Amino acid sequence: QVQLAESGGGLVQAGGSLRLSCVTSVASGRTFTGYVSGWFRQAPGKEREFVAAITWSTDRTYYADSVKGRFTISRDNAKNTAYLQMNSLKPEDTAVYSCAARPPSGDYYSERGYDYWGQGTQVTVSS
Repeated sequence: QVQLAESGGGLVQAGGSLRLSCVTSVASGRTFTGYVSGWFRQAPGKEREFVAAITWSTDRTYYADSVKGRFTISRDNAKNTAYLQMNSLKPEDTAVYSCAARPPSGDYYSERGYDYWGQGTQVTVSS
């Protein structure tokens, strides 16, 4: 059993920053490595959308155009944790942010293929 848990969401003013964390837990006796970590978000009344993804070796990162230059995805495999540093936040970044994990193949921008998901953490950016 693989479980993902996000933290770090909250209320911030426009222009501010937040850092989200996603810890991956694996049932005793199992190993879970080599996976791609992704972040998605869903705003009220909208479909879930891709935000960022990073490969296991951290040599490749992927971003939605709307967050390029403002958000940075990273990971620490020794801590089984992925991060999303969000700077210069805008009111339109308000959403529930969820982390996900998938095998290192296919379209990382699509939520299809992500086998494991966290419950999500709320990010609210006030104007």
